[in-house]
Amino acid sequence: MSLDRFHVDGDVAIVTGSSSGIGKAIAQRFAADGVDVVVCSRDQDHVEPVATDITESERPGRALAVECDVTDRDAVDALVEATVEEFGGIDVLVNNAGASFIADFDDISPNGWQTIVDSNLTGTYHCTHAAAEPLKDGGGSVINLASVAGQHGSPLMSHYGAAKAAVINLTTTLAAEWAPDGVRVNCIAPGFVATPGVESQMGVSADNIDREAVARRIGTVEEIADVAQFLASPASSYVLGETITAQGVPRIPEEHDV
Repeated sequence: MSLDRFHVDGDVAIVTGSSSGIGKAIAQRFAADGVDVVVCSRDQDHVEPVATDITESERPGRALAVECDVTDRDAVDALVEATVEEFGGIDVLVNNAGASFIADFDDISPNGWQTIVDSNLTGTYHCTHAAAEPLKDGGGSVINLASVAGQHGSPLMSHYGAAKAAVINLTTTLAAEWAPDGVRVNCIAPGFVATPGVESQMGVSADNIDREAVARRIGTVEEIADVAQFLASPASSYVLGETITAQGVPRIPEEHDV
């Protein structure tokens, strides 16, 4: 087996929600592999430094920063148009943008519920729907970001878990519909990952993780980027409609949980 099959060199990728955390790590990984990346977030000032860092580094891939709120279809259409105009097409779409907050179900307002569904689910719909034509023009790959909360549920995360469960279902359904068009659609469901948001809320950073321990319960953004690179590369050519769980040690229910 040639390691060349794990490269995505020469492709063009959009990575949403890439001003920090998992999205930023995926964009940087792609650019290091020769991918031209479009990085976007709701605030141009937040995403511009990511593009500048990629451009000024030794990474062979180029970068373009675009301000885009994925819940705004006009903004998403403009994102796709800017990508095609700048780089000539779209080969990979990473739907990473999303949001959440912790709350008991009884305390989630209709507006709060809608906000989380819009950012995580409807945003994924907008970006994928808008990029359909360029993705199908030569065959591409869609990588959705879900969560283990969307697979098993999680207390205080009912809104987020419901939206991510829908993303997982959309992944499976769209993979079947778009396979004849040469587009592979897959999903990543991360567990607890040491992002800047997690660090600010819980004080857990990637520096605190024992990188030698297999039995880890928190991952790094680079480990999620590893999975994204695999799904974007020819090495995953036989993988369609799958959700890859990256959560470290599986949670085995105790007797009292049954």
